[in-house]
Amino acid sequence: MNANVGFALGAAALFGLSTPLAKVLLDSVSPVLLGGLLYLGSGIGLIMVRLWRDRGWQVSGLRKGEWPWLAGAIAFGGVLGPVALMLGLQLTAASTASLLLNLEAVLTAVLAWVAFKENADRRVVAGMLAIVTSSVILSWPVEGTSQTGLGWGAGLIVLACLCWAIDNNLTRKVSASDALFIAGSKGLVAGCVNVTLAMGLGATWPSFPTMLGTMTVGLLGYGISLVLFVLALRGLGTARTGAYFSVAPFVGALVSLLWLGESVGPGFWVASALMALGVWLHLTERHAHEHTHEPLEHSHGHLHDEHHKHVHDFEWNGQEPHVHAHQHQVITHTHPHFPDIHHRHVH
Repeated sequence: MNANVGFALGAAALFGLSTPLAKVLLDSVSPVLLGGLLYLGSGIGLIMVRLWRDRGWQVSGLRKGEWPWLAGAIAFGGVLGPVALMLGLQLTAASTASLLLNLEAVLTAVLAWVAFKENADRRVVAGMLAIVTSSVILSWPVEGTSQTGLGWGAGLIVLACLCWAIDNNLTRKVSASDALFIAGSKGLVAGCVNVTLAMGLGATWPSFPTMLGTMTVGLLGYGISLVLFVLALRGLGTARTGAYFSVAPFVGALVSLLWLGESVGPGFWVASALMALGVWLHLTERHAHEHTHEPLEHSHGHLHDEHHKHVHDFEWNGQEPHVHAHQHQVITHTHPHFPDIHHRHVH
């Protein structure tokens, strides 16, 4: 399996695992404050990891033209999206909200294909449809639950999904840069905004052990998950990463089934089959054609493969992978590829 696919599925697994854990934590933490602490744990934890990795504070590595993309991603995904979701949840039934949140993957893919001209063939589209359909079935209310009509609350949740879809596509623009810095920055901003909002709504602080546990869940399910998501964006592109990440609801449901003892109906197993079909369609995708790489200069971790045959203007000890600013010259060749950071050409 492609390592980047592993990153995407790992991100989905960690985020999916955090859902039942967050459900348990809701017994002692208000929803808005819970969201803030999860994000804050993500941001603080990742910044500490980065400081340890680099033996102190290092520059982000983002190029001048990449800062607006990151700022936009943080604004949409870290501020507007969570606030819209929290406001929408106050006006919408949980079953309706769960169903609508599956729109994130759809909107992410549509924006990637239409606005950012990312390649999509019939196999990829079919896989996306299977995965999204399985998520819809998985989140459909079971017998005995209530479902309210769509209104302003549902509109706010759709707005949140759109914000996160924009966030995913903007993050793709900076995915070649340090994933720890990108994810840590998002976590800190989102955490501060949501905690401030929670305090304004009258939330009370939980006990220290509960707060520490919540932030730990945030580091794993929101922080490390986002780092893996950024790495997957780097190697797979936005739509495919979003499709693999859509297995997160299944992971959460499976954990709830095994750990919390929740019961499931026939829809769960139908959804499982569709999820497996969608992932298989993506895993067996093969996209190859003659393409031309335009001149490009950027910085990211790399090996000296067929796309990195540059010379160094500094003393290099031969260690790979390594990170430095480098230039790509024009090259035309044919090989299987994804819409990664080196293959964003038109078709």
